[in-house]
Amino acid sequence: MSSDSQMRFSHTHEGSENAQIECLGKTFPDETARQQHFRELLREKLSDPGFRSISGFPVGNDDDILAMSDPPFYTACPNPFLGDFIEHFGTNYGAEIKYHREPFTADVSEGKTDPIYTAHAYHTKVPYKAIMRYILQYTNPGDLVFDGFCGTGMTGIAAQMCGDRQEIEKLGYRVTANGQVLEQRNDSAGNSVEISVSRVGERRAVLNDLSPAASFIAGNYGQPIDEELFRKEAKRILHEIDHQMGWMFETHHSDGKTIGRINFTVWSDVFSCGECGEEIVFVDEALDTESGSIRDAFPCPRCGTESRKNDLELRYESSLDKATGSSISLPKRVPVLIDYTAKGKRYTKKPDEADLAVLRRIAESPLPSHLPTLELPDMQMRRVGRMQPSHITHIHHFFLPRPARWMSALWEKAISVSDHRLRRFLLYFVEQAIWTASLVNRYRPTGYSQVNQYLTGVFYIPSQHAECSPWYVLEGKAKRLTKLFSNFQPKLGNTIVTTQDLSAVGLPDNSIDYIFTDPPFGENIYYSDLNILIESWHGVLTATDPEAIVDRVKQKTLIDYQRMMSDCFSNYYRVLKPGRWMTVEFHNSRNSVWNAIQEALQHAGFVVADVRTLDKQQGSFQQVVSGNTVKRDLIISAYKPNGGLEERFQTKAGTEEAVWDFVSTHLRQLPVFVSRDGKAEPVTERQPYLLFDRMVAFHVQRGYPIPMSSPEFHDGLRQNFPERDGMYFLSDQVSEYDRRRLEVDGVGQLQLFVSDEKSAIQWVRQQLKDQPRGYQDLSPIYMKEAQRVWEKHEQPLELTTILEQNFVKDSEGIWHVPDLKNESHLEQLRHRTLIKEFQQYIEAKGKLKVVRTEALRAGFKEAWQEKDYKTIVQMAKRVPDAVIQEDQALLMYFDNASLMLGE
Repeated sequence: MSSDSQMRFSHTHEGSENAQIECLGKTFPDETARQQHFRELLREKLSDPGFRSISGFPVGNDDDILAMSDPPFYTACPNPFLGDFIEHFGTNYGAEIKYHREPFTADVSEGKTDPIYTAHAYHTKVPYKAIMRYILQYTNPGDLVFDGFCGTGMTGIAAQMCGDRQEIEKLGYRVTANGQVLEQRNDSAGNSVEISVSRVGERRAVLNDLSPAASFIAGNYGQPIDEELFRKEAKRILHEIDHQMGWMFETHHSDGKTIGRINFTVWSDVFSCGECGEEIVFVDEALDTESGSIRDAFPCPRCGTESRKNDLELRYESSLDKATGSSISLPKRVPVLIDYTAKGKRYTKKPDEADLAVLRRIAESPLPSHLPTLELPDMQMRRVGRMQPSHITHIHHFFLPRPARWMSALWEKAISVSDHRLRRFLLYFVEQAIWTASLVNRYRPTGYSQVNQYLTGVFYIPSQHAECSPWYVLEGKAKRLTKLFSNFQPKLGNTIVTTQDLSAVGLPDNSIDYIFTDPPFGENIYYSDLNILIESWHGVLTATDPEAIVDRVKQKTLIDYQRMMSDCFSNYYRVLKPGRWMTVEFHNSRNSVWNAIQEALQHAGFVVADVRTLDKQQGSFQQVVSGNTVKRDLIISAYKPNGGLEERFQTKAGTEEAVWDFVSTHLRQLPVFVSRDGKAEPVTERQPYLLFDRMVAFHVQRGYPIPMSSPEFHDGLRQNFPERDGMYFLSDQVSEYDRRRLEVDGVGQLQLFVSDEKSAIQWVRQQLKDQPRGYQDLSPIYMKEAQRVWEKHEQPLELTTILEQNFVKDSEGIWHVPDLKNESHLEQLRHRTLIKEFQQYIEAKGKLKVVRTEALRAGFKEAWQEKDYKTIVQMAKRVPDAVIQEDQALLMYFDNASLMLGE
């Protein structure tokens, strides 16, 4: 980190408890006075029932919430100081303030090995270096950035790092002496051109997460720490644990005299042989010690019968649960291997009688006082995989007796530290051992380390468990954190963190300059289920009711997920300044979830300007040009229309003037020119079909009829806007496109995938645009592209039908892309055919298993125009759920028609 940035990131009152400090406009004699003042204010708020009724308020008592919090900059509950923060650091929105940015379209590398990124594990994270690029693109120094699904707070780190010259230069930018951030671009001739994209300077971040576990990490990332004091305290605590519990980790070396220290002990599940009933110790029989892999089949040590793991039954042992006072039956586990250090070298051994005696002594000791004994609620993670046969019903069942003792002792020592900031950072440090200390930690003989060897995103209880010592887990972590925070010191007051439901975050209207967000994606990860393992130690749990997720156990459907995401995006829309941008990173696993996100975005009022997939291997983006986005990382660029457009639209909605006003405003927000590998890349959002879709969505989401048909819209585009390479521009944009177009070797072709009738038409259009063809030439390549992709509910169309309804054939039987006159005529004929087919669906009885989606789109659009909302809703209920959920247009009409009917 550069010396000037080190100064900016320094803690202004660090090292001097008597130094006068200022916080949110108030002056305090020292840091202790600041902490006491805001803690008392927070304590008063916690006693207010109205405050506790805020959506997403976590489950926990006042003392536990206060213990996690460091107000005003971090609270493990809704932060009552958000308004003060905005008032102190924010700027008022003014329509007269000049602001214009195009969507970010450059390549991004992930950077997941950075020490800051790896300082604390979490289920999902976006590298802060990737977020920096977006913040630099869309903001100015001092702007307010908001992330309402902040997780570990990487957006906050990114906002602060935008003030570090060296960090920016690591991203490939050049920074001038006066703080201009320049990006280098090359044309096809190899000429280097530098353009100014931003300025060096910290941005301030407002962060929120529903989970106290996540927000606690974000809060610690965002505040300075005396790294030398932390190093000494961490060393002291681990030394005291050694003095208090070192005997638990002593083992005899092979010479019978030397005492070694255990690094980790391998435990194995025990199964019963299906043939003779003999015990089978899984690791002893199934592990190939040479390769480190598990054999598919392995013999019984007694009768020799070969079995597979899934064919065997676990053995159980009954005992008294000291926490509940009830009898409990848990899988039998036995120690099979000890990894230890003696005389400075690493060795392994089989546990001997002395080792087993130590384990018995530990198990017979009283249950530690700080070990959480919370009963697990009925939740998805309790029902999955190996959780059911594990018989884990309470938090303390995740821990064997020895790690239960040392984890509890570490926690007790951390919370006993008097300095509030140091105490919170020590808990941040100690809690990183929880997952490794629990039974989810797998033994991986080929792994470099046995720390953090658990399957992410699930409670998976392995049959081979590595039970690690506290020093093995934490000594290296303490050194890495000390080194990290000696180089990186966040500045107190640059970040504020709140813990609540995003839809209820009470920021002022039009107060945020930019939003970066990585929202939950359907049912991929059960955040609240997983976070209970950490949160139970803090005594503050996630409020699960407002969690945006598809969850069968909690009876949350895709419709519920979409509704909650819509509420969250609506709050984003409310607080974002008009004309400003939001970037949504979204890992998609199902098209229905992707469509739910798009519908939630548009329903909130946002207009999507660019959608790209992130190629994580190459670190490059590709535009999304089809509906098939399963298992892709998507980058969505959306903006809040400026106040002028919304005001004009209110008075002109339903008119042609409103249509072209929207299109002009939308074109202004789109990238003018994108090049890649020496070629111009078509900007899909500038193509007529997507411009029409955005215009339709803008009207429908605001409850207005659509003023014109697709042919009329396309005619109007040609009359009102210049066209280049199949894209439309404003008059003052087209000259820039023409100039930059001369610098490259032609225009590249977008990669199209046929997934439905609409994309099939686009695909055929692309083929015929390059070269008119006869049916015999086109048919083989169409069959190869289309035969494997039609959904089971979609009525497949023959190539003949697509050609006859959308293209023209000359006298020699060659098919061409139609000219303006023919295209308009064909669209009218096709529309009549689709409406006729839709009418047949209405007249048919019962459920429809196979439909033509384009007919539904045409019928829904016409019904919307006629305000026949009932037909839309009734028809949607007669087709398979996937038809509506996996088509963005149908979902939009259905949702808005349902709202009109009050459903």
